[in-house]
Amino acid sequence: MPLTVPALLARSAGAKFERGTIERRELGEHDVLIDIAYAGICHSDIHQAREEWGSATFPMVPGHEIAGVVSAVGSGVTTRSVGDRVGVGCFVDSCRECARCQAGEEQFCERGMVATYNGRQYSGEPTYGGYSTQIVVDENYVLRIPDELALDVAAPLLCAGITLYSPLKNWGAGPGRRVAIVGMGGLGHMGVQLAHALGAEVSVLSQSLSKEADGRSLGADRYYATSDPETFARLRGQFDLIISTVSADLDMDAYLRMLAFEGSFVFVGLPENKQSFRVFSLTAGRRSISGSNIGGIRQTQEMLDFCAAHGIASLVETITADDVDTAYDRVVASDVRYRFVIDTSTIPTS
Repeated sequence: MPLTVPALLARSAGAKFERGTIERRELGEHDVLIDIAYAGICHSDIHQAREEWGSATFPMVPGHEIAGVVSAVGSGVTTRSVGDRVGVGCFVDSCRECARCQAGEEQFCERGMVATYNGRQYSGEPTYGGYSTQIVVDENYVLRIPDELALDVAAPLLCAGITLYSPLKNWGAGPGRRVAIVGMGGLGHMGVQLAHALGAEVSVLSQSLSKEADGRSLGADRYYATSDPETFARLRGQFDLIISTVSADLDMDAYLRMLAFEGSFVFVGLPENKQSFRVFSLTAGRRSISGSNIGGIRQTQEMLDFCAAHGIASLVETITADDVDTAYDRVVASDVRYRFVIDTSTIPTS
């Protein structure tokens, strides 16, 4: 029988969240039932719940930064056991057959990965995310959360953490590499910690110096205000890798000129408008512009293990189910240091 689960639902685009229930599928042979303890609030949750990224499916239960404990497993499950501390990220299935899935890059599945929420299972059923008390997920898409990581601070790693870890690893951040993180928010504060732990020289490029103390305490070697017009001239040719975590429009030519020879600028933040640049800004130093998504299952597990080994976690503000609407407004206003996490035990009405 399907499971009836308490959840927070947005009934329509921009609507305030309501307590209600959703149905989770019956536990299948290879499924894992997770009692969700915490669900992080990602800015993409807000975009989708407010239907700012195109047509969305309602009612919606957002949440793809999920941390909890296994409470039941299907008869064929071999990788997880009751009592395991686990997480679920941005997708819950993929075709498993295409070249990308076979290479451990399920997030780029050629058939299309199944998003944790606001998506559809291959059967056509809608998916519901982590703003709920339980979720059923195939064991192949469930991550192990190391004991060294508390569940509340681990939850945002399932999106924010892997979103930064993946480009840092894929573009070779490490000793002798000069990395700049654009933005000091939910994504940026993870990028600073990860780049520092990987051994890179880390700079933050932020609109102001208001978060400099935080940035330096998390591992930034240098911190610059992009509102200072002298910053861009002073930093020409200084970085091997620039990762932008912001959704604001950027003066791309100014940022590209800060790249060293063969440097790369990588988008992980998602500006709504087209970004423009002069090709000369690339050809002058064999520079490149690219973009990065989340990581696959293998790399996400690698990231969690890396964070546990290096004492890295998201800085969080834990909230109740009653606070989610206010939290959304605060995220949009950049009024959070640095990630909201919902205590899902506050969702049920009794």
